[in-house]
Amino acid sequence: MIFDCHLDLAMNAVHWNRDLTKPLDQIRLRESGMVDKLDRGNGVVCFEEMSKGNIRFCIATQIAHSVSQNSPLPGWNSPEIAWAQTQAQLAWYRAMENRGSLKQITQAADLEFLLNHDQASCPIGFVLSLEGADSLLDLSFLGQAYQDGLRIVGPAHYGPGRYAAGTGETAGFTEIGFDLLKEMTALKMILDVTHLTDKGFDQALEQFGGPLIASHHNCRKLVDHQRQLTDQQIRQLLDRGAIIGVALDAWMLIPNWKRGETTPDETGVSLHNVADQIEHVCQIAGNANHSVIGSDLDGGFGHEQTPKEVTTICKLNLLDAILEKRGFPEIDRKKIMHANAIEFFRRHLPHQSSVKTGPGSTDSSN
Repeated sequence: MIFDCHLDLAMNAVHWNRDLTKPLDQIRLRESGMVDKLDRGNGVVCFEEMSKGNIRFCIATQIAHSVSQNSPLPGWNSPEIAWAQTQAQLAWYRAMENRGSLKQITQAADLEFLLNHDQASCPIGFVLSLEGADSLLDLSFLGQAYQDGLRIVGPAHYGPGRYAAGTGETAGFTEIGFDLLKEMTALKMILDVTHLTDKGFDQALEQFGGPLIASHHNCRKLVDHQRQLTDQQIRQLLDRGAIIGVALDAWMLIPNWKRGETTPDETGVSLHNVADQIEHVCQIAGNANHSVIGSDLDGGFGHEQTPKEVTTICKLNLLDAILEKRGFPEIDRKKIMHANAIEFFRRHLPHQSSVKTGPGSTDSSN
């Protein structure tokens, strides 16, 4: 069983216009000849492939970055438009619940419900996360999002942000960003430190006392880039009981990758490089209690930029055999593949909730 701690499912559906209920070959065929995005025809994620790979749980995102007029980065032209995009994504998650493909996990009881039922008769369970907080017009919108089941917030994404600077920047949190951390604390939400700058990382750990996750974040020691975690940052996260998800974007796995030019075949980038990242975190920790998978597959890239074996998301299960050959015992491999994430959410999700549930979902508090 696999718990994938970062998938941009709704982004692919709502913005990439991919019908994840269809087989992968049909999704790719429909994108044949399209050139608006580098990964057209190269997607690796759909519900069928997730089921084949026994990926029963995931953290699934809402994502909508707002940008200023002169920004070189893509994004929406106002926070209001960005909010509307996240609401479209939420509507898609509700529709997928209605058809029985997904089940939102808003409290610990939802997780136990899915764990105690046969995989064949259960939808894929997902914990909702907001990647980049720009779409929150003010902090009252965070409360609304929480009522809709949002449990994790990553304040930053790429470039400048309304709440915190992201990848490629050097600044940290803004004033309203510090207020966001306070409100997240009050709501007992989970903070995702992925995409924070080094300054923002330090500020977050100083200002936020709640649970932490680095959902899709590799090691700077192995690939030197600000987007990656330093060994010291890893130790700080370990001290706080965080889980750290290994990402499968090839540029984060090996040095000197050039998007659109470098290929998996020419470099040989593979799941062995993924195992290197996991092993590094485990060596710092002295155990396997904090490593998880946060694949980020189809997070703006497809199999043109994945480990060479990962032609579909179901190939994530090949990682188990690689870790076994490296001497990881079965109990540790299970921790990495799913158990660490499950235990984290058992501890940090609400144990009672009045959260609104989507069509077709089960509110275990009733």
